[in-house]
Amino acid sequence: MQFTALSLTTCCVSVISATEYHLGLLKAKLAKYRAQLLEPSKSSAAKGEGFDVMKSGDARVALIGFPSVGKSTFLSLMTSTASEAASYEFTTLTCIPGVIEYKGANIQLLDLPGIIEGAAQGKGRGRQVIAVARTADVVIMMLDATKGEVQRALLEKELESVGIRLNKSKPNIYFKPKKGGGISFNSTVTLTQCSEKLVQLILHEYKIFNAEVLFREDCSPDEFIDVIVGNRVYMPCLYVYNKIDQISMEEVDRLARRPHSVVISCGMKLNLDYLLEKLWEYLALTCIYTKKRGQCLTCCLSVLQCHRIHRSLASQFKYALVWGTSTKYSPQRVGLTHMMEHEDVIQIVKK
Repeated sequence: MQFTALSLTTCCVSVISATEYHLGLLKAKLAKYRAQLLEPSKSSAAKGEGFDVMKSGDARVALIGFPSVGKSTFLSLMTSTASEAASYEFTTLTCIPGVIEYKGANIQLLDLPGIIEGAAQGKGRGRQVIAVARTADVVIMMLDATKGEVQRALLEKELESVGIRLNKSKPNIYFKPKKGGGISFNSTVTLTQCSEKLVQLILHEYKIFNAEVLFREDCSPDEFIDVIVGNRVYMPCLYVYNKIDQISMEEVDRLARRPHSVVISCGMKLNLDYLLEKLWEYLALTCIYTKKRGQCLTCCLSVLQCHRIHRSLASQFKYALVWGTSTKYSPQRVGLTHMMEHEDVIQIVKK
């Protein structure tokens, strides 16, 4: 009986392992075929008018949602741009830009036409809308609070299918194709979702037979496929539930407690200030000022990364004087690698 039990256990483990390998291979095939289906044909019509909006300001935010959820009303409330709003669907047919001025930064807000189920396949000009969304720094997913979680699930599915990963970080996997030498596989952590055999099967599906792979975290087969494809976009997303004045307080409380969620009412102008604070947090912008405190420069973290500083200054840079919370004393002489903090003042000295 002990031998029989051991044999059954071994058999079950083998079946489970074989199933996992088969599922991983199927996921690779599906990802490859889906990419081929979603690829626009060369004979397709030209781009729709109104979608070529030049990126301006310090950051870009895209408004995505189904028709008649309040995107145009939100744009009109937050910016000086008047976007047509009506009680019927598909009021907005083109991409309408506006600018939010907040804490010294100019944030470009794009009111995109409402998308429908099947947008990733091109329904309702969905491809153009999603293409613009891929260029944004943050996505605001506008949802109708009266319709529960249905809209959120459908929109996440549409964006996921075209390679937009919301509120996810890029998998910490090193992957480099080579000309020869076979597949070199290593990991610095214990893997519970992938194995060397499964990685090889997925690579072979993509006709990759020579590569170097290093897992630095426990990733799933889907995440490894994303790394291979290489065209995924990882961006933060705020789920904004509008029309909370039409639902119960219990439902408002439930929606507000969901991760990455904010509840508002454009009709009654409720909670818009808190939404702006959360948007600033998700954009992760840092404002610094020139010595004269006139012009605001929105930058990343270090002196070198300030994108408003002319590119020639990097080669002519000698040192900088910084006043603010990032220094031990004011002013402090710093180099290019100095990490700036919000509302620091900087003076750059050239050679």
